[in-house]
Amino acid sequence: MFPVHRPRRLRKNPVIRRMVRETSLSVDDFIYPLFVVEGKGIKKEISSMPGCFQESIDEVVKNAKEAYSLGIPAVLLFGIPEHKDEVGSSAYDEHGVVQEAVKAIKDAIPELYVITDVCLCEYTSHGHCGIVEKGDVLNDPTLELLSKEAVSHAKAGADMVAPSDMMDGRVEAIRLALDEEGFSEVPIMSYAAKYASSFYGPFREAAESTPQFGDRRSYQMDPPNRREALKEVALDIEEGADIVMVKPALSYLDIISDVRESFDVPVAAYNVSGEYSLVKAAGRLGWIDEQRVMMEILTSIKRAGADLILTYHAKEAAKLLSK
Repeated sequence: MFPVHRPRRLRKNPVIRRMVRETSLSVDDFIYPLFVVEGKGIKKEISSMPGCFQESIDEVVKNAKEAYSLGIPAVLLFGIPEHKDEVGSSAYDEHGVVQEAVKAIKDAIPELYVITDVCLCEYTSHGHCGIVEKGDVLNDPTLELLSKEAVSHAKAGADMVAPSDMMDGRVEAIRLALDEEGFSEVPIMSYAAKYASSFYGPFREAAESTPQFGDRRSYQMDPPNRREALKEVALDIEEGADIVMVKPALSYLDIISDVRESFDVPVAAYNVSGEYSLVKAAGRLGWIDEQRVMMEILTSIKRAGADLILTYHAKEAAKLLSK
């Protein structure tokens, strides 16, 4: 006796598979992270992230133009300043590297949506995301500096700010500061559920933000915790976050799914540096089909419930999607 139900009928060829596909990945889903350094004519490849670079503003503008030409709607800027100090003063300097990069990109490609990372770790001499006193990262004094940084980005022309520090109450502090300075229409994409992950290793080379002592586990989330992520997301939405983010993505697909099911706001997920570098390394060794693995990973993040995906694969994936 032959089976009545034959699911293979709807897998017979590429046409029917495409017609019944449940999850569609689009270039509109992508946000492309960029690393900006001071100087001119600088394009230094990050050794642990093949295809990614530390770039001076003139080079970042070229990269952003290419991304826009591929249909990528947004970029996320990280800054690496020449000057670092205990309070990360370059982070909120009106002529800081990110502030100047925002102006240059918006002048060259006004239609490209520019998002800025709001944190202090790249700018502090100790590499932590806030003010440090006697070895502790102080929460409340840090909020004032993060707010100043966000306002300075908005004044430079940023379309959206994205606080990644994981200080308690920072979304509310930034929202109030933006509103008071006349930037009530600038949205906040909060790194709401950001885990203390080992997958950030290559990023710390890229952003030159490795902590000089200890680690970030006192403020980033503990990886075994699942319910806590929903609490963090709920608090950030209550404080005024317009978009919430889960970071990392691939090892936290369950968290993305939980957040999608629990909250009716756009959900972003960060396909982080370690996830990117693993694919690149295995691809170079010939152990995997790099392009297919890349697209499978990005599709899994979308399938889990992410509306937006921050990924270093953005340009490569955009080219494949356009075929």
